[in-house]
Amino acid sequence: MPSTPRPLRRLGFLTIGLFDGADPGRGHESTLEIIELGERLGFDSAWVRHRHLQYGISSPVAVLAAASQRTSRIELGTAVIPLGWENPLRLAEDLATVDLLSGGRLNPGVSVGPPMHYEQVREALYPDTADVEDFSYERVRRLLDFVRGKPATDFSGVEGFEVFSDVVQPHSAGLGRRLWYGGGSLGSARWAGEHGMNFLTSSVVRAGDEADGYDFTEIQLSHIREFRARHPDGEAARVSQGLVVIPTDSATPQQRARYEAYAAKRLPRTTAPQGPGRLLFAPDIVGTSAEIVERLHAHAAFREVDEVAFALPFTFEHEDYVQILTDMATHLAPALGRRPTATA
Repeated sequence: MPSTPRPLRRLGFLTIGLFDGADPGRGHESTLEIIELGERLGFDSAWVRHRHLQYGISSPVAVLAAASQRTSRIELGTAVIPLGWENPLRLAEDLATVDLLSGGRLNPGVSVGPPMHYEQVREALYPDTADVEDFSYERVRRLLDFVRGKPATDFSGVEGFEVFSDVVQPHSAGLGRRLWYGGGSLGSARWAGEHGMNFLTSSVVRAGDEADGYDFTEIQLSHIREFRARHPDGEAARVSQGLVVIPTDSATPQQRARYEAYAAKRLPRTTAPQGPGRLLFAPDIVGTSAEIVERLHAHAAFREVDEVAFALPFTFEHEDYVQILTDMATHLAPALGRRPTATA
């Protein structure tokens, strides 16, 4: 295993795409503008979060379809689509369609588990099948099979003037290799590796027993190593890390103060597991690029990845995101060993 950090090979960012309920169009346009900016700055990927019944992106595949027509190079990802809200066959159709429209740039990230607040939403979401819906890894396996071209039916051929396929159409041949699992547990890492997916890590992991300690970096490192140990590609298996990273190189004094206050408010949740899920959060990293590099190089899990999708904070303004992304591309990424290539 590496004793020194790997040079950063792929630089990405993640946004939640917040909007004002009274003017949702402006928020979605802001998200598209940020993705366009990311391409101009030379980012390799842009990822959008998924939110239902909130003031954030509820339909990331639709948003990325729009982004695919306003960009030409940057890869477009979801981090992540919670499959408890989705029909895997229908989602496979949508993903393949957008992948083809983007020229093969889609990187769908998914996760499983019951929808958030399931008891309150179940009658609206699954009025007839709420008690029998399967929210296990089987839901991911079905999506994988459909995307990778396994039959969805035993019927195909011509019926009258119509032609039917037994596999999901359209089929995008490379998409099956660009599916990601967003996981925060050892079991998720193991399952993703065994099924040949890529692995998205974030600033949240599931804590183990108290006897094992609550060191976020060591827990995340164990997930990365377990994933690669189970994956057919071994050490070459792709892992992307999504910490909250806020460079301040060109920030105004007011922006720096706001960023530091944001991180300080969220810091208490990093000291012990939170809630019944025993979730452990990583501290947000705020500072100059030089300060951030020092902290990242000391991060045990970061030293074993060469791809990142740094998460933009939830509640900042559009101009804040412009400053943060610009500093990431022009200051932080080169300091981490990657030289961005800006596009016109």
